Amino acid sequence: MSPLEIVIFLPIVASLAIWLGAPARITSITAALINLLIIGGIALGFDGSKLAPGEFAHVSSRVVLENPAISFAVGIDGMSLILALLTTLVTFAAVWQIVAEKDKVFHIASLLISAGALGAFLSTDIFFLYAFHELALIPTFLMIALHGHGDQATRRAVAWKITVYLGLGSLVLLAGLAALVLNLSEGPTLTFDVTALAHKSASLPAATQAWIFFVLLLGFGTLVSLFPMHSWAAPAYATAPTSVAMLHAGVLKKFGLYGLLRIALPLLPLGAQAQWVQQALLLMLLGNILVMGLVTIHQDRLDDMLANSSVMHMGYIFLGIAAGTELALKGAVVLMFAHGVSIALSFALCGRMRNQLGTLEFDKLGGLATHAPLLTVIFAFAAFASIGLPGLANFAGEVMVFLGTFDSKLWSPEKLNALQWTTILSLWGVVISAVYMLRAYRKIFFGTAASGLYMKDPAFSQRVPLVLLAAVLLIVGCCPGTLLDLIKTAWAAAKVAGL
Repeated sequence: MSPLEIVIFLPIVASLAIWLGAPARITSITAALINLLIIGGIALGFDGSKLAPGEFAHVSSRVVLENPAISFAVGIDGMSLILALLTTLVTFAAVWQIVAEKDKVFHIASLLISAGALGAFLSTDIFFLYAFHELALIPTFLMIALHGHGDQATRRAVAWKITVYLGLGSLVLLAGLAALVLNLSEGPTLTFDVTALAHKSASLPAATQAWIFFVLLLGFGTLVSLFPMHSWAAPAYATAPTSVAMLHAGVLKKFGLYGLLRIALPLLPLGAQAQWVQQALLLMLLGNILVMGLVTIHQDRLDDMLANSSVMHMGYIFLGIAAGTELALKGAVVLMFAHGVSIALSFALCGRMRNQLGTLEFDKLGGLATHAPLLTVIFAFAAFASIGLPGLANFAGEVMVFLGTFDSKLWSPEKLNALQWTTILSLWGVVISAVYMLRAYRKIFFGTAASGLYMKDPAFSQRVPLVLLAAVLLIVGCCPGTLLDLIKTAWAAAKVAGL
């Protein structure tokens, strides 16, 4: 059995064991730790330079249907390895921080979300890539509706909203994937294998590639909260239980971005270069960065601010996808990992504050640094990483994306094009991020709490997931090569030019 298959099915087996009566906390933490060690071991021995573009390591395939040709096929390259590492890391932190009083359903839901995300990132068959993501969404919907924060009416309203938005997004995505498979499959047999489809993409006319790419952009984009299909995301993250918010915002949200990088760009390179597609994408990502940035500034609760901030920062990753250069795409992958870790850490801290203080309103908080110095330092790691402070992981990804948009193949010194102007406008997002994050940090940890609320640092055992995530932000920020060494193969996506 392939180690990748073990990684995918171990959380499912563990969740089944918990449902049958196994101790929830020990079982979920053990399964998450084993997965983290397996993926970490693969990463330590992985050499991306030995893989050709579109080639995978640790490949395993089990035929499910002959026609259409569907196989449970798994494989890993640098990009999927980074996202699998992110998934196992956040899963370990998420299940560790679930308090003992919580029902076992919290552990079961977290493990199923993790299994779905891992299956989506490691599958090389489009059918299972799509199916595993849908598997991960089911416990997300249920946990928000049944165990989310807020009153019952609010939880159910948010759950219905996310179900409608992501359901419609998934249907649009399914239509785009079906069109892709129908147009690229040759002969009487349809194939869903990513590698097989890649060999036939050159024969597809540019106009056909453009409309299929745009449909995939809308489908994947809705799952990522691309503006204006974004309004489901902030309420969902703010309402979800802490472990679910960590996994959804930190991991599952990256599926749409991964799909664009894995499927849409390599298989439809001419579609990505279509001028009208590029212009639409640039306008939408500016909506994420500038519009959602201004919305985030006006939030008066920590959970709402973090939720809207997560939506905003997706714009930078879409900017890397729009540029399409190797530097920008690698920066987008690094930023996906960095954002996943920083937002998961932020929601973990947010959940701890909610449990101890009973409120997340800025006007009722203050002075927490006096009694919780460790949380003050760790929150600084998450906040400053989100801002893009040098030395933390997000900075490396953002700089690579910004520099990648000014590649010599994309611009001339005499005239800036639409992509460069979009980058210049996007830089204001860094300023906006600094404003709302530093203001929140000051209101929460300094001064004096108007309501007299204070909290203490967690016990030593509960510090493990928080310190682990903060350490990862620092290590990747100081040594981004730890991730970049995993992505040494050339990108199959065409360079975008002539905007």
